Amino acid sequence: MSRPEPLPALGYGAANVGNLFRPLSDEEAWAVLEAAWDAGIRYFDTAPHYGLGLSERRLGAFLQTKPRHAFVVSTKAGRLLRPNPDSAGGLDTANDFHVPDDLRRVWDFSEEGIRASIAESQERLGLEHIDLLYLHDPERHDLELAIAEALPALEQVRAEGIVGAIGVGSMVTEALARAVRSADLDTIMVAGRYTLLEQPAAEQVLPACAERGTGVVAASVFNSGLLAQSEPRRDGRYEYGSLPEPLWQRLVRIAEICRAHDVPLPAAAIQFPLRASVVQSVVVGGSRPDQLRQNAAYAALPIPEALWSDLADADLIAD
Repeated sequence: MSRPEPLPALGYGAANVGNLFRPLSDEEAWAVLEAAWDAGIRYFDTAPHYGLGLSERRLGAFLQTKPRHAFVVSTKAGRLLRPNPDSAGGLDTANDFHVPDDLRRVWDFSEEGIRASIAESQERLGLEHIDLLYLHDPERHDLELAIAEALPALEQVRAEGIVGAIGVGSMVTEALARAVRSADLDTIMVAGRYTLLEQPAAEQVLPACAERGTGVVAASVFNSGLLAQSEPRRDGRYEYGSLPEPLWQRLVRIAEICRAHDVPLPAAAIQFPLRASVVQSVVVGGSRPDQLRQNAAYAALPIPEALWSDLADADLIAD
């Protein structure tokens, strides 16, 4: 089958407008999305998981003010949103989202569940067509079931034209590599596993994508914020815990080389994944308009080839 057009090189990951980590008003969320648009961003990624549908609703309301041909939107399937019988009027902070917990996430990898997820996302987004649909974190539920049922279901809805393209989004390289080899996927989202700081996806995932003709979107390229500032902090968080000492030393060396070339560390972090031929896009988040404007500027900043050569010579990136 023919592949869809390549994605824009820079995208916005809309988890923050789903009140990830801190609440945003509708006006604040709109200002973030407007800043992304004004900065030239035309690829927007969301998911039902983000704010129990709030991200999709806010993003959809914003995109409905724009020409449909002018942007690309991706969302995800695998978790359905259903009423939460255990809600006592609290917040979904156990999942880091500051939204009412009146809904709960229900795993469903069946074809019926995938179709329901698409229809419900279309309603929340207010869009008739979803450009790209990822299966979200399949290994967190049942990878074998995902490969046996969910991926064939994605292939079917793509064949019917219900979605434009399909893929898998995950931060687990083994799951991504198996998915790429098991189905005809257009694009996968690699979260935090192909970054300037660490590149475990380079071992199996990227070669599998090159072999199968599958594109890659690199997400979480700042490694939980470790690469978001030119001067790294030793007390930075890594995944869900503290930063291991070997990784801290690696981060210090990368920052030193960037400094020697007068390149902001975040600019190198955004641009590094795009050096791989299979990587089509880098998706960055942000909860403040200034962050979006700054990230767009970093994405466009000229970076000397000597920086990459020095990083490769120091065995910090693959040559």
